[in-house]
Amino acid sequence: MPTTRETILTALADLLRTIPHVPVLRGEVLPERIPPVGLMILRDGAPGEPGVTLSPLTYHFQHRAELEVIVQSASNRDSLFDALSAQVGAVITADRTLRGLCDW
Repeated sequence: MPTTRETILTALADLLRTIPHVPVLRGEVLPERIPPVGLMILRDGAPGEPGVTLSPLTYHFQHRAELEVIVQSASNRDSLFDALSAQVGAVITADRTLRGLCDW
């Protein structure tokens, strides 16, 4: 059974994969060739030190995953990056808690 951390990171990767035509990798090295539509690589990050609530004893982690958004184009690289970044923002805004798996 996967941990809560793994379940949330998998849900985040799945959410990013709803962006059409753009490959999403998780924890991979940068490939030699970037697809014309761009590429996203999700890095797991680190959970850091927990916050503690004493009654009842609960540990709270603020885990920051990192997303590398990569585009390659001779003429319109900035507009491609901007469009892809906007799509990432839109899908995350639509489901900030990843179907209730985490807090926003």
